[in-house]
Amino acid sequence: MTAPTTLARVAGFLYLIVAVLTIFAGLVNARAVESGDAAATVDGIGTSATLFRVGLVSELMGATAFLLTSMALYLLLKHVDQLAAAAMVTFVAVSVAIQSLNLLNQKAALTIATGQDYAGAFEPAERDQLTMLFADMQHDGYIIAQTYFGLWLLPLGYLVVRSGYFPKVLGVLLMVGCLGHLVDVFARFLAPDFGADISPFVMTAAAVAELSFIAWLLIRAVRLPVDGFTTPARST
Repeated sequence: MTAPTTLARVAGFLYLIVAVLTIFAGLVNARAVESGDAAATVDGIGTSATLFRVGLVSELMGATAFLLTSMALYLLLKHVDQLAAAAMVTFVAVSVAIQSLNLLNQKAALTIATGQDYAGAFEPAERDQLTMLFADMQHDGYIIAQTYFGLWLLPLGYLVVRSGYFPKVLGVLLMVGCLGHLVDVFARFLAPDFGADISPFVMTAAAVAELSFIAWLLIRAVRLPVDGFTTPARST
């Protein structure tokens, strides 16, 4: 059986990879895609096509690492409450499936913006608008996947609180982070301008919670008594 400290550090390392790769991919997209400006978006993708491809691959790798993170945490925390641990992995699996399939929209935008095979199929204005359509679909698809990025934090936070491995405040922060993700998603779809305005504020709790959890996993791993054993709370 793998030691809890080993599982915790593996999960922390994978979670850190997720954060780095996902942030990098987001920065690449933000640099290339100009919301509401199709011509500028085509120009941005065209002039940084290689970087855009790297961003796509980075997001795919980050999604894979995210699934592996949830599996490592499942092994670490399943004894606390197996149903909650299974729900955690299920939410991650759904988010990864949506996120991975959604990358086809990003690939389509790249292909249309740069592919010579399509040069004669569309007028320049049509090509620009089609590229913008796929870029917008990629953006919206990512927000849909974010629903499950948030939902996985709820069972994770519960398990963190119940496990005895971590400070309870970390678990509470993770559950609050779930709420932040969900508010961000629904605000962006129901009131896009308002959602964009409040996004940095509602996502702060999630960012603080997840970065704190990553740091704890990497630095402290889990809290164990000096004899090396622990008796975390179990579900009844």
